[in-house]
Amino acid sequence: MVKDTKFYDILGVPATATDAQLKSAYKKGALKYHPDKNAHNPEAADKFKELSHAYEVLSDQQKRQVYDQYGEEGLESGGAAGGMNAEDLFAQFFGGGGAFGGMFGGGMREQGPKKARTIHHVHKVGLEDIYRGKVSKLALQKSVICPACDGRGGKEGAVRQCTGCSGSGMKTMLRQMGPMIQRFQTVCPDCQGEGEIIRERDRCKRCMGKKTVVERKVLHVHVDKGVKNGHKIEFRGEGDQTPGVLPGDVVFEIEQKPHARFQRKDDDLFYQADIDLLTALAGGTINIEHLDDRWLSVVVAPGEPITPGLIKVIKGQGMPSFRHHDYGNLYIRFDVKFPQGHELQNLQLLEQVLPPRLSQQQPPSDSMVEDYPLEDIDASQSAQARAQGANYDDEEEDGVPAGAERMQCASQ
Repeated sequence: MVKDTKFYDILGVPATATDAQLKSAYKKGALKYHPDKNAHNPEAADKFKELSHAYEVLSDQQKRQVYDQYGEEGLESGGAAGGMNAEDLFAQFFGGGGAFGGMFGGGMREQGPKKARTIHHVHKVGLEDIYRGKVSKLALQKSVICPACDGRGGKEGAVRQCTGCSGSGMKTMLRQMGPMIQRFQTVCPDCQGEGEIIRERDRCKRCMGKKTVVERKVLHVHVDKGVKNGHKIEFRGEGDQTPGVLPGDVVFEIEQKPHARFQRKDDDLFYQADIDLLTALAGGTINIEHLDDRWLSVVVAPGEPITPGLIKVIKGQGMPSFRHHDYGNLYIRFDVKFPQGHELQNLQLLEQVLPPRLSQQQPPSDSMVEDYPLEDIDASQSAQARAQGANYDDEEEDGVPAGAERMQCASQ
């Protein structure tokens, strides 16, 4: 005696329906109420889900037995209420989204072939190699189908499907707990989850029944000129191999190494040039070794003083643009090194070549004046003075926070 006929009523079949009758009823109803065919009818989508759920339960002999005896409550307590969703069941029933997907406008999800995992590697490259381009030979270890047994794992004809799990590697178990039946899955103890059984004496001597062996593969990785940090280079089908699935891919991600002389931002290069005070004031030449072994001779024009922190540019001497024919710019930041006291001579001659000194506020004639020399401070005092100077810059002046005037000017 069937406790609940709800699922049979949804499919429109009697409780004594055969598997063929269930299949025919589901096929007819699923095609009629599929959401892709009834885009503007939400009731059809609900009906489609009900049909799919009812067929999923009744087409499984174990679920049907639990349902007939205990109804939906028995399925829920046994953990069988979930199952696959309606779209997956429809795709499995009709063999994917091919013909029916075209009939309904291509709305079905495509079920592509399974693929082995992708192997990811980080390839560290120097800035010189990115500037000039490079081909790197990189070796990797990957799994390939055993050539001795062609991926069978044993002698031809010696591998048989596990009868305990029908090749799935998992067994569904039912456990009686009072009036309820608990349904759960466990790894098949007969084949240890492999889905196949190979006698020990028939196992392949090379792969020991694992179907794959480890192989060393050398790939030629082309690092194009100007590639950015994080750029990925893909080798399709060069990854791990597993019987019955497509080979995986190999992906190399470019990681740019830090450079001693240059810093990079997109296609531009930045260089720190240290020059002496004489070159900064009277001009001169500095030489820069570039990334392709060239030397750039940079002329500092006399009469155009270089102040500390000044930035100049040499156009077209930056990084090559990836897959283009132009180059970025080379920016040079100057740091002026002042001479030590013992290096200075004939200071009186500076009065003849430098502009006059800035005028200083003079004390009144009747004031008392005391002379004080400047003294050097130690490292701890220097750090403390710099910190106090920074705090002073942040203090409010006349009720206006420091930097507020600059922000106002910038916004005008």
